Amino acid sequence: MKRMTFGLAFLAAIGSGLMAGLFFIFSVTIMSALGKLPVPAGIAAMQSINTTILNPLFLAAFMGTALVCVIIAVIAMLDWAGPASGWLVTGALLYVAGTFLVTIIFNVPMNDALAAATPDSSEAASLWTRYLAVWTGWNHVRTVTSTAALGSFIMALRHL
Repeated sequence: MKRMTFGLAFLAAIGSGLMAGLFFIFSVTIMSALGKLPVPAGIAAMQSINTTILNPLFLAAFMGTALVCVIIAVIAMLDWAGPASGWLVTGALLYVAGTFLVTIIFNVPMNDALAAATPDSSEAASLWTRYLAVWTGWNHVRTVTSTAALGSFIMALRHL
């Protein structure tokens, strides 16, 4: 069981790290760059990003990490006295709640609204202004929580 837990924690660390890097680059570069473009170009670029990112590799990393985290949390709670259990549950909760659910509840609906927008309409311009601020704010949350999940899984691995 310990070997399986180690393997799952390692996978969760890798997945959390991949997502942290992705969200980080959006927070510190991509959204600012898109905000400097003319509104129709910024919207069109983000619409393209949002459709392109929905590929098997991204979905496997994003959703696979969430699934691994749920499994890890169950294992850790069943072995609560284990030296890594607290770190494993913390990492799993950070990723599932702060990364996966934040994406589903906040970022995806905004992406869907942007997808329905006509880039050169006046409605799209106001949507874009709000999108840049609110979507990016939630992306900062995802950046922090996926990075913190990575740190928690690294700490757990030290104890496994």
